[in-house]
Amino acid sequence: MINRLVIIGVGLMGGSLALALRAAGRVGEIVGYGRGLTNLQDAVDRRVIDRVATSLGSAVREADVVVLATPVGAMGDSLAEIAPFLTERSVVTDVGSVKTQVVSAARVALGERFARFVPGHPLAGGEKSGVGAAHAELYRGQRVILTPEAETDAQATERVAAMWESVGAEVRRMPAGEHDAILAATSHLPHLLAFTLMDLLARAPQRRSVFEYCGNGLRDMTRIAASDPVMWRDICLANRDAILAALADYRGELEELAAAIEGGDGVRLLDLFARAKRTREELN
Repeated sequence: MINRLVIIGVGLMGGSLALALRAAGRVGEIVGYGRGLTNLQDAVDRRVIDRVATSLGSAVREADVVVLATPVGAMGDSLAEIAPFLTERSVVTDVGSVKTQVVSAARVALGERFARFVPGHPLAGGEKSGVGAAHAELYRGQRVILTPEAETDAQATERVAAMWESVGAEVRRMPAGEHDAILAATSHLPHLLAFTLMDLLARAPQRRSVFEYCGNGLRDMTRIAASDPVMWRDICLANRDAILAALADYRGELEELAAAIEGGDGVRLLDLFARAKRTREELN
């Protein structure tokens, strides 16, 4: 049971966790903090949170669990601001899509409280943002990756794991660097491709005709381009090296594809498409 849960950044991710814990009967008071007062009042009206904190210090005072659900670029400042107000029993975790940079920021910001920080990333979400998109079933059946460091308190890790399991998630553990390399290829790269494709089409001379006659293929592939631009800017900057490596690999694949089309190499094209089809079917 979490007696007092604090959500810093009450949007899709943080709001959905609050709703899920409330539905599971695993939380007492839920306190929300964020920059947008309209969004926070909406969260109160929807019973996502019980009250709004006026400062980060007042928000985390006497908190059992603090969840950072802001863009990763803002987490370092938030951690530094809450550090003086955390108690010995407070556990801090996050939902960021990049772990190495967040861990480094937390180590600096939290000092002796760093052992009570449990880095986390739920592999769930959507292209819509804000508390209006939050729902209690977002994490059910989804995986949550925890990346505790050597000095991370084992009891704190188990408490965060139990929190996620109570809302129906499956918890996995791995090193932060491994997490960032995997997510660069499986999440960050697809989002960047969707953003880039939509931007390419938006700037095309025949833009009006392109979107008037687009089919479901374009809609399916670019759905995630409707995601929060600020969040994805921060992810790109925070996971720079792993993302650049993934982009280089993809660029090589595109060059091979272009060479096969230019050379009329139907055998090579069929082999690529068939291999991709088999792999996608296995993903289901």
